[in-house]
Amino acid sequence: MSQVSDPRSTLAEIAAQCGPGFVAPTRASDQGVFAEPWQATAFALTVALHQKGLFSWPDWAATLSRHIAAAGGDDDGRHYYDHWLAALEEMIERCQLGQASELAELRQAWEAAAARTPHGQAIEL
Repeated sequence: MSQVSDPRSTLAEIAAQCGPGFVAPTRASDQGVFAEPWQATAFALTVALHQKGLFSWPDWAATLSRHIAAAGGDDDGRHYYDHWLAALEEMIERCQLGQASELAELRQAWEAAAARTPHGQAIEL
C-alpha cells in the first residue's frame, strides 16, 4: 500500500468531487489537518480501503456529501469528521467488512476503554 504524503491534497481531491457548497474541515494553515487522533485514524482507514479498491473517491464523496446534507447542511466544518465517521461506517457495511451491530459493539468498547484510561495514556481495547 502506498503512503499518503499529504492528507490536505486527499481532502481537497474529495472536496472537489463533492461539488459546490461542500464545506471542508476548518483548520488554520499552521495547524495539523486533524484536531484529534481518532480523526486521523478514520482518515487513514478510509484511504486504506480506497487504496484496496473497495470504493472510488466519487463513491466516497457521494456518501460523505449525503451524511453532511442529512445533518442539515448548516455545518461550518467543525463536525466534518463526525460526518466522515458516519460515512465510513456506511461504507464498511456496504463493502461487507462489518455489520452495524459489530460497529456499535466496537463503539461501546472504545467508549468504555476511553473512560477508564487516564488522560495522556494510550487507549487500549
